[in-house]
Amino acid sequence: MLEVEGLSRPGLEPATFAVAAGECLAVWGASGAGKSLLLRAVADLDPNHGRVSLDGVSREAMTGPDWRRRVVYLAAEPGWWAERVIDHFDDWTLQASGAERLLLPADIGEAPVARLSTGERQRLAILRALERRPSVLLLDEPTAALDAAARDAVEALLAERRAAGTALLWVTHDAAQSNRIARRRLVVETGRVREEA
Repeated sequence: MLEVEGLSRPGLEPATFAVAAGECLAVWGASGAGKSLLLRAVADLDPNHGRVSLDGVSREAMTGPDWRRRVVYLAAEPGWWAERVIDHFDDWTLQASGAERLLLPADIGEAPVARLSTGERQRLAILRALERRPSVLLLDEPTAALDAAARDAVEALLAERRAAGTALLWVTHDAAQSNRIARRRLVVETGRVREEA
C-alpha cells in the first residue's frame, strides 16, 4: 500500500491519501491545477515535505533510485535518450508481445524513436515502465494521445497489472475513463487535493 500523509510542495497544499495494492485511484482536475506536481512529489522528483511510505517502509528509508524503481512515474511526455526503441528496454524480446497487445507492430523495437508518433511513444513508455515491475505506477495522462482502440488496449493491459497487485495513481481528463478505471477519485483544484467517491 502507498500511504501519503501531508505531502506538499510549492503549488501543492498538504495532501493525504492511500492507494492499496491492486487499486486504481483516478486524479482529476483542470489543466494547471497541480496534478502533475502531485505525482512528481510522490515520486520524489522535486523537493517536497510530508510522509510517504510503501508497504509500511518510509520513502526516506530507501535510496532515491530504489524508491523510483518501486514507485514509477510516467510523464505525459516521456523522455527518450537513445536512437532506437530497443535501446530503452532491458529485454525487448520479452516486451514484443506487449507491444502487439498495445496495437504496435512486433518489429517496432528496431524503429528510430524520432520516427514514432506521439501515441506510439506513449504506449512504448507504458511498456518501458511496466518492464520495471513497479509496486506503484504514477500515470500522467497515459492515453491522452490515443484513439479509442489504443486507449482500450492500454486500459486492458493496466487492468491486468492491477489484478496482479500493482497500484495505480492515474491522471485523466476523461470522466468516462475515470469511471471505468477507478472507484475512487482525487480532485485537484488550484493545489488543493480532496477525495471524491
